[in-house]
Amino acid sequence: MIRITSAKFLGSSTSVDDAADFGMSEVAFLGRSNVGKSSLINALTNHQGLAKSSSTPGKTQLINFFEVMFDNENEKIPLIFVDLPGFGYAKVSKSLQNAWQKNLDEFLRKRLNIKVFVHLIDSRHTDLSKDENLGFYLDGFVRNDQKILNLYTKCDKLNQAGRSKVLKTDKDALLISSSKRSGIDKAVQSIYNGVFGI
Repeated sequence: MIRITSAKFLGSSTSVDDAADFGMSEVAFLGRSNVGKSSLINALTNHQGLAKSSSTPGKTQLINFFEVMFDNENEKIPLIFVDLPGFGYAKVSKSLQNAWQKNLDEFLRKRLNIKVFVHLIDSRHTDLSKDENLGFYLDGFVRNDQKILNLYTKCDKLNQAGRSKVLKTDKDALLISSSKRSGIDKAVQSIYNGVFGI
């Protein structure tokens, strides 16, 4: 079984131009501001305070990098997790939002080390146009050596009918609950498989 054994914060950047090249494959996490991105990164790495979640949605404005050590039958493989600013809620000026948008767009398109885009979707609200648009947007430039993985967060808040509805919408849906740790091992495996094209 693939496990994550350690994780550490490496640094932050504002754009692709000032982002360090760590020379490792990267996994980029995207989603709306209150979708539970920080909680998920903390749950995946089993490291509570690693990604800081803010009480104010949209507060994270930097691109944050973490080195994460995967263990595949005692073979240690480091990957980079990239925590990207959430979209949709930030109470900032239009011009600042446009600047972020431009920086993010350039980062996602030009950052060659990204192997997996993890698109986080709130499992209780799967039909939001913002998520649909992000899906179309990623499909528009994803390369052959890259993969998009849809993870549906907060699934502990769903009943059986709610879960079935998500799986009807997306048969490959991975249902995750960071607080209950359900689906976390499966997500770790899927991210690993996505990076290495398994």
